[in-house]
Amino acid sequence: MVHFKTLTVALAAFAATASAATTKSSSTKTATSATSAAASGLTPTPSPTPLTLKIKTKGGERNKTAPLLHGLFFEDINHSGDGGIYAELIRNRAFQGSDVTFGRVPGMRGARIVDSENKQVPWAPTLTGWKPIGDAVLSLDVLNPLSDALTTVLRVDVPQTATGEVGFLNEGWWGMDIQPHGYNASFYIKPSQALYAKNVTHITASLRSNVTDDIWAAEKIAFPSKGLSTSNYTQFKTLLTPSKAAPSSNNTFALTFDAAEAAGQSFFFDLISLFPPTYKGRANGLRADLAQNLADLDPKFLRFPGGNNLEGYSIDTRWQWKKNIGPLIDRAGRPGDWTYYNTDGLGYLEFLEWCEDMDLEPLLTVYAGYSLDMADLNPANTVAPDDLDFYITEALEQLEYAMGDVSTTWGAKRAAHGHPEPFNIRFVEIGNEDWFSDSYYWRYPRFLSALSAAYPNITYIASQATETSPANRNTSIPAGGMWDLHHYETPQFFKDRFNFFDNWQTAANYTGVQIFVGEYSVLSRDRVGGVDWTNGEGRFTYPTTIAAIGEAIFALAMERNPGVATLSSYAPLFQNFNAFQWTPNFIGFAADPNTTVLSTSYYQQQMFARFQGAETLPVVNSGDFDPVWWHASIDDADERVFVKLVNAAKQPAEVTLQVDRKVRSVNGTSLGHADEYAFNYIGNATAISPKTFTLKSGAVRGGTVRYTLPGLSVVVLELK
Repeated sequence: MVHFKTLTVALAAFAATASAATTKSSSTKTATSATSAAASGLTPTPSPTPLTLKIKTKGGERNKTAPLLHGLFFEDINHSGDGGIYAELIRNRAFQGSDVTFGRVPGMRGARIVDSENKQVPWAPTLTGWKPIGDAVLSLDVLNPLSDALTTVLRVDVPQTATGEVGFLNEGWWGMDIQPHGYNASFYIKPSQALYAKNVTHITASLRSNVTDDIWAAEKIAFPSKGLSTSNYTQFKTLLTPSKAAPSSNNTFALTFDAAEAAGQSFFFDLISLFPPTYKGRANGLRADLAQNLADLDPKFLRFPGGNNLEGYSIDTRWQWKKNIGPLIDRAGRPGDWTYYNTDGLGYLEFLEWCEDMDLEPLLTVYAGYSLDMADLNPANTVAPDDLDFYITEALEQLEYAMGDVSTTWGAKRAAHGHPEPFNIRFVEIGNEDWFSDSYYWRYPRFLSALSAAYPNITYIASQATETSPANRNTSIPAGGMWDLHHYETPQFFKDRFNFFDNWQTAANYTGVQIFVGEYSVLSRDRVGGVDWTNGEGRFTYPTTIAAIGEAIFALAMERNPGVATLSSYAPLFQNFNAFQWTPNFIGFAADPNTTVLSTSYYQQQMFARFQGAETLPVVNSGDFDPVWWHASIDDADERVFVKLVNAAKQPAEVTLQVDRKVRSVNGTSLGHADEYAFNYIGNATAISPKTFTLKSGAVRGGTVRYTLPGLSVVVLELK
């Protein structure tokens, strides 16, 4: 993903309008953003003419479709991990770090931190998310670390004059959804020995409203009769089960003492955690509703962990898998590449288990010796050639952790972490967007040689091939390899490049190399010069009708070429409505599941993934592509024919299908809207969503099907 700091001006404007956009009608957005193609000097979309498609099921050449074409790409951007699909409800649970803001300073070269939550030390811990209850005084402490990884803890001082309930609460990631099911709460506590009176008998954990006096659930946790250890932390766990749902997500988690017992004493807390039921019941797992949204796409793979977030702002702050495995008490976290600190609770093993639980192929991206820089200048930070072997070994050990049996060093470590069965990794990407570097041409072959020697059955993906780079040279990729192509574009861009994959291997001189379209989306409306990366003119806040149409056209281009385009994934995947760095995004969400918005792009991807045949079918057409695009395939039982149609014009198109077999019935799924700039939003989340239909018998005669394709639509017809 192109890094965010080049978009500072544009995103500031979008951030300011995002909240309002979620409540305004799509027609309001249209009035401010619509520009006709003719007026802007772009090629206008032609009006449709009657189209006849002759589909051959009995004769003609078929090709196997790409079975893994539609998948997922995840990196922690827009609080998609912490505060998102990672189910932890406590914000800043272990006081690991904080957020920063980047900007440009006149007279200084490049970008830099211009603001930070911790005003003295950027990225350093803060008390964000925490508030005192009663007379308690909260502060941070570094003299009583919980572990070598978690070195900053919460100190709670209870004044001698305190009365009633005292303690602290956490407001969650902009709220907490409370439902009548169990919540697993845990925390570590240690008294200050000099002040400890050993008379505190219990602490109360509770879920409570942040706007009323309602307490949804509470449990008293008894302390040992001999008192708490003052030399070591003690972990406590409890289950909180509300009897009813809270009316909103404005709720908190609290830990409180009776001041009659705790007055005059001080206590240290850390790793304060609260998990709702997770997807497939995984400990330390995924937020169930968001994970189910992904599973409902029927995806085939997951690329992780990034993205820019793999690389770090420096070599030392890269995503280091060895530091995000094992107990949470041993995970220090790191400054993420999207302005906020990462807890690393969603670590390497959790990603592998995510793949296991959704039956996804893991597509692992390994660090390849290049990191970004806060200055937002490229090339940035490259590992020295003499030091590269260390990182190659790190990648080899990473694969052993996943795939090694328990007799191997790292396979045994995985087993010790609770997963003795090895995983199977068939795809590994070497680096991320290495066209920003000037060194991939020598780093990639060294990684490729070592990794393929140890794991010859893996398909290795290059993160740079023909893109312009500071090195001014293409990367040599051997036959059988793959190239990760990224495109954030306008609808017109994808229309104009519908034939890109047709003869790419020959034209680009990459014989036997396939393409992984690892990140793509329609980023903005059509404009002369394409996407405005500097000022953000025409940038979409949310995926629109025309965005889904442009992406569908590009997806058809891939489906037509299964020997070239074999994997693809939209990006970015998630957007927390309360804090984000990029628009538009696939799924928008907040603490309240009822505010989740599945975008037009989501529904288009879902349709294409669900209705994908086993083999492509040859189609003879009476007219050219534009404004209508199409593709046909057939299932592995040779019974169902899927015809995908995209109409980029506002006017309907008359389409006649002539199939060389009798068609008994036709079911359809349609996605579209009369307004090309319409979008789904909170309160109207299904404004543009798939509608199913069945063609009347009069439209189906023998092998002929007549259908009026709506304007501005994506349609899949299922012929039986």
